[in-house]
Amino acid sequence: MSSTQQLNSPTGTETRSRGRWLALGVLVLAVLLVAVDATVLGLATPALSEDLKPSGTQLLWIGDIYSFVIAGLLVSMGSLGDRIGRKKLLLTGAAAFGAVSVLNAYATSPEMMIAARALLGVAGATLMPSTLALIRNIFHDPKERSLAIGIWGATASAGAAVGPVVGGALLQHFWWGSVFLINLPVMIALVVVGIKLLPESKNPVAGPWDLVSVALSLVGVISVVYAVKEVATHGITWQVAATATLGAGALYAFVRRQFGLPSPLLDMRLFKHRGFSGAVLADLLTVFGLSGLVFFLSQFLQLVQGRDPLEAGLAELPAAIGAVVTGLIAGRYARRYSVRTIVAGGLGAIGVALAVLTLIHKESGYPLLGAALLVVGLGAGFSFTVTADVILSSVPKEQAGSASAVSETAYELGAALGIALLGSIVTGVYQSFTAPASVAGPVADAAHESLGGAVEAAKALDPHTAQVMVGAAQDAFVDGLRLASGVGAAVLLATAVAAWFLLKGQRLQEGVEQST
Repeated sequence: MSSTQQLNSPTGTETRSRGRWLALGVLVLAVLLVAVDATVLGLATPALSEDLKPSGTQLLWIGDIYSFVIAGLLVSMGSLGDRIGRKKLLLTGAAAFGAVSVLNAYATSPEMMIAARALLGVAGATLMPSTLALIRNIFHDPKERSLAIGIWGATASAGAAVGPVVGGALLQHFWWGSVFLINLPVMIALVVVGIKLLPESKNPVAGPWDLVSVALSLVGVISVVYAVKEVATHGITWQVAATATLGAGALYAFVRRQFGLPSPLLDMRLFKHRGFSGAVLADLLTVFGLSGLVFFLSQFLQLVQGRDPLEAGLAELPAAIGAVVTGLIAGRYARRYSVRTIVAGGLGAIGVALAVLTLIHKESGYPLLGAALLVVGLGAGFSFTVTADVILSSVPKEQAGSASAVSETAYELGAALGIALLGSIVTGVYQSFTAPASVAGPVADAAHESLGGAVEAAKALDPHTAQVMVGAAQDAFVDGLRLASGVGAAVLLATAVAAWFLLKGQRLQEGVEQST
């Protein structure tokens, strides 16, 4: 029996009418899995740096290799789910995600940690497109689907909140690797319950999975993002130029190949839909503007303001709370007003909040930071929920996996570019600080690698010299954070203006779809 027939059978109808919300509960577990993993890494960075002693460049790789790999594979995995079944891909990926999390937890060197994060990206690429695609196929009433997407997004935000709090509590009593082991109970629950509750769905006429296209997309995305990262960090070299040329050529070949295939990995005609393209661009640039800041915020709270890991995690809660609240109501407000009003307004709010963060300094009180984070969350909840709804409703449900993958690719690509470029701004400004003249060369070099390195190196110095060096390092770090916040604010405000024009006339669906 085909997946389409299964969903139209009495059993499938019963799943849709009575069990779809239970099925959604299983799907959001997968979202929780990914969100928790993404946020605990930033919180564990100071302890990880002290233990593994990565260089500044290695620390950035630990932060962004996951996004590099997942961005390169999302389109391929979304298309694979359309072909072999989204449930099958989701449950297989969840099991792999849990297993590789153990490898992350017990990494013993920066190189091993980078490799483990890359493998986690391979597993993670199977999860997010599958969850959104299944939502598209389970919920046929557009208003119910908007609410389901809101819950999906709110869970991601809740995971972003739970991750730092639980991770902070673990870091108070255990080693940094314990923050990755919290994935295991979620993974087990997802697989066990998902086997029974999730309906299978796939595109019955999708055609074969083109491995050449898979290779081209992977090489293209990773090469381009790597080249951007290297230019931002070290400037243009012939190796970077060659890598960028290789990536651009691979992506060009990928696009050309899709137009010639009877069953493309990604239907490029989707981008002719202005609402689809506008929503994808908004997602990419929004995450770009946010990610670099978020990656360094935990270090600011812990290494500059002296908060313990649990306190730092609690300090980041307002952003997640704001995103949960607005994510649940975004679809209703987008129908009452307009898609472009909600998306552009949300993006503008994030931009203003980031602009406010250019005013922070070492002694900034929490009310300023907390208020800014709350506004960031409120804006993100409105924007991300509505753009996800626009992307899913712009395509036939048979192509839901591919469309979801495009949305998630924009998200992950934006995260990778944000960490690479905005993170490089922070690192570049930080490395310009002047260590005390009495500090020996090797100690000064270690201090200039990262703020965590400076704090660790200061332990070998006399108290007065250590205080002077750490103070100078903290000042430089905050200067870099302010500059990155300003760049992020400019990107978000420009994206808000672009979304206002690109999403003109875009509406969310109203009537119930017919299942065929």
